[in-house]
Amino acid sequence: MSWLTLSIHADASYAEALSELLLEQGALSVDMLDADADTPDEQAIFGEPGEPVSTVWQHNLVNALFENSASVAQILQISCASLGISPIPAYKIETLEESDWVRLTQAQFDPIGISQRLWIVPTWHTPTDPAAINIALDPGLAFGTGSHPTTRLCLRWLDNNLDKGETVLDYGCGSGILAIAAMKIGAHSAVGVDLDPQAVLSSRDNASANHVSADFYLPDNVTLSQYDVVVANILTNPLRALAPLLASTAKSGGRIVLSGVLSEQANDVIRIYAQWFEMGPVEIEDGWVCLSGVKK
Repeated sequence: MSWLTLSIHADASYAEALSELLLEQGALSVDMLDADADTPDEQAIFGEPGEPVSTVWQHNLVNALFENSASVAQILQISCASLGISPIPAYKIETLEESDWVRLTQAQFDPIGISQRLWIVPTWHTPTDPAAINIALDPGLAFGTGSHPTTRLCLRWLDNNLDKGETVLDYGCGSGILAIAAMKIGAHSAVGVDLDPQAVLSSRDNASANHVSADFYLPDNVTLSQYDVVVANILTNPLRALAPLLASTAKSGGRIVLSGVLSEQANDVIRIYAQWFEMGPVEIEDGWVCLSGVKK
């Protein structure tokens, strides 16, 4: 059995309405992605402090799945006409063959070697090096599986710089991977904070699966203290807005680690955080950077 997939670029003004119409016209499922992902225009939609709250990206990629017999081009034409969208935005229709989706998904995720001693290992794999620090983590709803350069950059920083017995704050914890890694490397304690309730739940589950004790909270449910190391792997705009808060959570002489920043955005973020930190060298991977500094 096979299906047909439709991918169409849609602005925020009609992306949700178009998605609903496609479902009414017979789509089996519809999802929306940020069409500007991994570019300087990438947009967060969780309403970080200092940022306007949005429920949809400015530029969307709407993906719909249909039965093989569906007249997808006609359905799209009718839906766009109903919404007064003219001309029809750029789109493509492709055939999706039936497959063992679980096995195909798992095949995309092999163990990831962060360093000689630190690995991210999906639970369906046997660790490459059983003697290494192996973090058991499966792809899920929360960001941070080790596959993205920003996660790897932060993990390497922790592996190379975290001292045993230090306290760690992971702001924007996603899957909890950085807090979990910190505990496995030897941190005394780790606290993770995320605006997404699903991320907090995912982090707690992942910590339990890795047999580490770390605490994860929504921002309104935690009183932050000061920490030896503050890590924030989010995006540039939230990092700008959160700078005073993150700076206040670092001890005097404590260290901050920032990622989710594209290389062309690095100087601006450095300038902002230099008010509180002596910023160090920039680490770069695939156009993304990791910034670090010591609290003055």
